[in-house]
Amino acid sequence: MGMVEAPSVPGQRTADELVAEFDQERPARKLSPVVSAAVSAVCAVLSVFVLYAIFFPVAKGGQYYLTLFLAATLPLIFLTHRGTVRVPALALSWRRGYAAGAAGEAVKGAGGAARRDDPGWFDWMLAACALAVCLYPLLEFDAFIERRQLPTPLDVAMGIAVIILVLEACRRTTGWVLPAFCTAFLLYAYYGGLLPYQWSLAHGGFDIDAISAHFFMSTDGVYGVPLNVAATYIVLFTIFGAVLDISGAGKFFIDLSFAAFRGSRSAPGRTVTAAGFLLGTVSGSGTATAVSLGSVAWPVLRRAGYSKEAGGGVLAAAGIGAILSPPTLGAAAFIIAEYLKTSYLTVLLYALVPTLLYYLGILLAVEIDARKHQARPVIDEEAVSAWRLLGRFGYHFLSLFMIIGFMAMGLPPFRAVVYATALQFLLSFLDARHRMTPRRLYTALAEGSRSVLPVVATCAAAGIIVAVVTQTGLGLNLASVIVDAAGLFGDNATVELVVTVIFAALAVSVLGLAVPVTASFIISAVIIAPALLSLGVSTPEAYMFIFYYAVLSEVSPPTALAAAAAAAITGGNPMRTMVATWKYSLPAFLVPFAFVLTDNGSRLLGTGSLTGVLWTTAVSALAVAALAVATGGRLLGPAGPLERGLCVIAALCLLYLEPAAITTGLIALALAVGIRLVRRGQRSPAPRTTDPTGPGLQAEAVTEGHLPS
Repeated sequence: MGMVEAPSVPGQRTADELVAEFDQERPARKLSPVVSAAVSAVCAVLSVFVLYAIFFPVAKGGQYYLTLFLAATLPLIFLTHRGTVRVPALALSWRRGYAAGAAGEAVKGAGGAARRDDPGWFDWMLAACALAVCLYPLLEFDAFIERRQLPTPLDVAMGIAVIILVLEACRRTTGWVLPAFCTAFLLYAYYGGLLPYQWSLAHGGFDIDAISAHFFMSTDGVYGVPLNVAATYIVLFTIFGAVLDISGAGKFFIDLSFAAFRGSRSAPGRTVTAAGFLLGTVSGSGTATAVSLGSVAWPVLRRAGYSKEAGGGVLAAAGIGAILSPPTLGAAAFIIAEYLKTSYLTVLLYALVPTLLYYLGILLAVEIDARKHQARPVIDEEAVSAWRLLGRFGYHFLSLFMIIGFMAMGLPPFRAVVYATALQFLLSFLDARHRMTPRRLYTALAEGSRSVLPVVATCAAAGIIVAVVTQTGLGLNLASVIVDAAGLFGDNATVELVVTVIFAALAVSVLGLAVPVTASFIISAVIIAPALLSLGVSTPEAYMFIFYYAVLSEVSPPTALAAAAAAAITGGNPMRTMVATWKYSLPAFLVPFAFVLTDNGSRLLGTGSLTGVLWTTAVSALAVAALAVATGGRLLGPAGPLERGLCVIAALCLLYLEPAAITTGLIALALAVGIRLVRRGQRSPAPRTTDPTGPGLQAEAVTEGHLPS
């Protein structure tokens, strides 16, 4: 991977257009002003209703509230998303570059910014049908709930209609794969009785009435945990993110990152890493963060000497950190809290150490690359100091601290985020440029609910899978199949666990290649987690393992949506950008193994004594450093194959976190350092140059400032 000067790509599309194409949980339709205003009005009213329901819950209970929520959101999905099939991101990997395609799109639709994509008559018809079938339970809600064991023919028909509409909504937002999975599960529920009796996956079979009623009328189907999380947690955090962004926090986070790391060779990489972490509190989406950050940071990376692929790799890796980073993890984190019956703050604590290790790996990788490829410092002569920015705009952090503080005091996360949103609204008046006027507040409320629509479709569709699993007992049956398959590799319990964990990682990764993170986690949690639990892995460890691999699917070749979006920003080759992203995020692929394979590894989730947590964190950090050396090829200077191989051994042994393995890892790392020192001592000293930065590597001044004066 070289780092060479690259010109900007003419004809590149806007960040919003790239997010619409590559983010599987974002709206993609550009509406006319009239239709957009109508959709925004409904979304704003929905946001107000959700905020109201937090303090004044619906008297008829949670399922009644979820019915209202689905009735408001499902019709909007048909109006805000196209019914046409979108080209999967995988197709991009076969192109030599993305620039020509981007330019072609710009030429093909001259005036494309003015082109609108309003819903047609079929979309309006689907929206009307969705509204009707979702409101149907409310006509006689108490009677509807009481007859769930003996549904009427009309109940069954309405349930079938909801299934079809949910599958279509999911297809429009995520593509064909998740609906195909759901359809396969429905077929399994119906035809499972035809499987051979001796098969572990066989069951008695269920008729259409039972399947429809279980999905539509119980709390294990469409109105189950996934939709409940979307309607009570995720929508509130998207509203908070919209208020945070519109009040200027997103711009401040980027400016602060640029100011904090300016001047050194590795400053551009550090800046992108820090900005990705901070922007994650605003977007919560890896692809959206990579695109938003790339539109600002790519010119700086280019001037520093990063190639298109290397720059895209850093952007995508930093963007994915948005889903892994407290205090606003991805949507799946709220589902983890619900499944574990624990507080969201506990899930944040589980994620703390792995997140620190993830960012340590990225920072070490960009540091090594900066020295390996002689990156140039990029200096902004008009930059504002980080301390000055903190003094003027540091109040943007207060709302984030409030969320943590209130949850630490025992407040539910949905109330904590509402109070934080109110605080951010008040703090916005400290900056005249971004104060929350009535129009901006209306925009934030509308955008908050509009952003959650794709997540609602995903969660509702995932309810089909959850319903089938609970109805048929598939989870436990499949767990026994997986464990039996692992047993073919050996009778030893450790071998069975290692093989099962590898199976689980591959299964989650493959599943995540084609479905969003939230859906990938839900599916894996109900059909893969039981296999891990049956081998003694604790529930938090199993769910966090699945969560990390579901997230990492966004940077895993051959699809890697975040990397493909970053390649579109930089104009680089998509497949090479995916490989670069994988290199930067490699520690995140190994750390989850550490906390499921050994008892000591569970301390990486913050469990156990403080001394034990600190010790395992330090050892794991050393493993991440060894891995960075192995992939970057630099250890106190250029590292040869022998040193890099020893570092790989050291990293794997250290991450196993057992005393014998740690000792072996330390010996391997010491050997690598010793060999490198001996070889460096054998080399003749290089002649000194008058310019300490080397010929042709003088600091390059930025001609276009990125920070406010």
